[in-house]
Amino acid sequence: MTREISWNGCLRDTDRDIDVSISSADHNPTLDGSDCRVVTVDQPFVIHLWEDRTRGEQWVPSYDAKGLTLLSDEFLRVASNNAVENGQRIFELKAVQSGDYELIFEKRMGWKFTAEDRRVFRIEAQPPSGN
Repeated sequence: MTREISWNGCLRDTDRDIDVSISSADHNPTLDGSDCRVVTVDQPFVIHLWEDRTRGEQWVPSYDAKGLTLLSDEFLRVASNNAVENGQRIFELKAVQSGDYELIFEKRMGWKFTAEDRRVFRIEAQPPSGN
């Protein structure tokens, strides 16, 4: 399920998954820096980021392991050319305890010391309803 990104506040969702799709063309560092999601503890949420492995790009996540856990990290190749490898990087995570967490993705290239790009998400994890 794809949701529109709400820049004026945290996106609240009662569904099982939150799917955040961001392409490089839509990237605005000012807006991305204030992106926020409200999630439920123990319910997975998904983040999709565009990645061009032909150039050596790779998104590297960093987060507080006490509050968030990475369930899966997959790459969906979309190019049909043998010389090109680009597509969507799909990260599935979940909150393991209530609280506010910062989820940072840095686009790294193996031969560089600094990141090419950076996406920051504020994750607000709430306990399951009824608890």
